Amino acid sequence: MPEGDTVFAAATRLRAALEGQRLVRTQFRVPSLATVDLAGRTVRSVRSVGKHLLIDVAGADDDRPESGAVSIHSHLKMEGAWHVHAVGSRWRRPGFQARVVLRTATSEAVGFELGILELTETPEEDLAYLGPDLLSDDWDPAEAVRRIEAVPDESIGVALLDQRLMAGIGNVYRSELCFLRKVLPTRAVREVDIASMVELSRRVLWANRLRSARTTTGQTAPNARLWVYGRRGQLCRRCGSPIERDQLGSIGEDRVIYFCPRCQT
Repeated sequence: MPEGDTVFAAATRLRAALEGQRLVRTQFRVPSLATVDLAGRTVRSVRSVGKHLLIDVAGADDDRPESGAVSIHSHLKMEGAWHVHAVGSRWRRPGFQARVVLRTATSEAVGFELGILELTETPEEDLAYLGPDLLSDDWDPAEAVRRIEAVPDESIGVALLDQRLMAGIGNVYRSELCFLRKVLPTRAVREVDIASMVELSRRVLWANRLRSARTTTGQTAPNARLWVYGRRGQLCRRCGSPIERDQLGSIGEDRVIYFCPRCQT
């Protein structure tokens, strides 16, 4: 499930392939961008902001790169992924799932099933609503604590998913962090040590930012990486009680929570 660490890793791969390189071919496979052609332009930077990914492309005039500069803004949502490979390599997903193709002289980046794909000239303004980015170099824990504590009656599980308060956490980490802090996701923010929760959030996401498969237990075996998420009915790794599953959040959204009824209160 794509969360802040997944997007950070994707940006790292894309940066190695695209940053500083001239695009020789681009293809946008969504109706709103079908006529856009960025070939001939240089990729200036690739960066993640919470769960969002930005590919900054210079303007068409090399002497005035700021003029006409745009950012390719994407969000993976549930099914999206960015793949990078050498030009001419076979894609690892079917072509009908591709939403954008960016090719340099040697590398090709393909965005598959992206939940959001758009061009913007004002990326900072567009994403200004986001809270502090857990994986940013200028991470501001005090601001994250302030924003979360400003909603004292909200459940901590809902607050952790609110990207306006702190950016980068999704369903998997929400359940895992609450387990590690021994609180139920339904516990009110005012009853939780928010500073400790924020510090742990940063530490866990940072540790996983470049891993191919995330782990919150410290174990790397496929069936031992997580404490509670996806383990309904299985025994808690701490106390042996069956892990439970429930719903928390807006109706119609995938807001499944997993928890240990004994370890978490």
